[in-house]
Amino acid sequence: MPLIALCAGDGIGPEVTAETVKVLWAIDKKHGFGFEFVDAPVGGSAYDLFGTPLPADSLEKAKKADAVFLGAVGGTKWESLDYSVRPERALLGLRSELDLFANLRPARLFAPLIDASSLKREVVEGIDILVVRELTGGIYFGKPRGVEEYEGGKRGVNSLVYTTPEIERIARVAFESARKRTGKVCSVDKANVLECTELWREVVTALHDAEYPDIDLSHMYVDNACMQLIRNPKQFDVIVTTNLFGDILSDAAAMLTGSIGMLPSASLSGTKGMYEPVHGSAPDIAGQGIANPLASILSAAMMLTYSFDAPSAGAEIEKAVAAVLEKGYRSADIYSEGCKRVSTAEMGELVIEELGK
Repeated sequence: MPLIALCAGDGIGPEVTAETVKVLWAIDKKHGFGFEFVDAPVGGSAYDLFGTPLPADSLEKAKKADAVFLGAVGGTKWESLDYSVRPERALLGLRSELDLFANLRPARLFAPLIDASSLKREVVEGIDILVVRELTGGIYFGKPRGVEEYEGGKRGVNSLVYTTPEIERIARVAFESARKRTGKVCSVDKANVLECTELWREVVTALHDAEYPDIDLSHMYVDNACMQLIRNPKQFDVIVTTNLFGDILSDAAAMLTGSIGMLPSASLSGTKGMYEPVHGSAPDIAGQGIANPLASILSAAMMLTYSFDAPSAGAEIEKAVAAVLEKGYRSADIYSEGCKRVSTAEMGELVIEELGK
């Protein structure tokens, strides 16, 4: 039976994860996957219980599971902790220990939410972008790193490091993804000033020429890419980029869709995957029942597609979400006048209701 490790985490993480599990139960009832769930505490809540944001038992459960589902980690409560035990170290630890090198972040605008975007209708209508972010290398993991005493003050160091194999494997994910879409890849770097990303551009180009000449490959500096995402987002199909640039660009792309509360993600290594909504833990609204669970539910749809080879079941969830939005139901973050405001739990029930039709 497929085993899913649940890392609900902090803030609104447990709330959106609870609704996602209900949706997975509903899809399981239809298709008979036989899902089993095991709780694997991570983040600040795990630190409070065990003194570490990534307990060894939780990591072992994640390694044994067929897929990992993460709610969110972090919050102001733990900001004063030493960097080594902050909640976010659980997220980085899971990515590293499971070798989840490819982060897929789709930014697709559901038609009923077009007026929720801060940009003009004609700019965002029909956007469907996939950001492919390298996830286990780059400046988040490079060494040397840290803060040290330096000439009467302090000196902070983080190292941007990439190797040819690391670049090749994430570029291959982008090219393969593009073959299933419109066949366009934009590789984003800062090759004019960062030698490491000059290597990035060189390796991506060489792989394209050798194995993927059918793909339309372009290159763009990250500052221009940020501008172009706002000016003309429909020019993009697949964007492939480094860990840091992908973190920034995927959040920028998220806002094109009206709310970061609508964006799912998958972090992959082969068929092993961790799935999580792009939004954070939002501690300011935790426990109020107003969080948007749709990004979390859509992440489960990605899990069905990538980890359980059930894209049709994943599509059922996506269609159910679209139907709920079409009927005018909205969580607080995407609410507009004339719509029907619903709670976190009500939104989950509405999706389940659509799945039953």
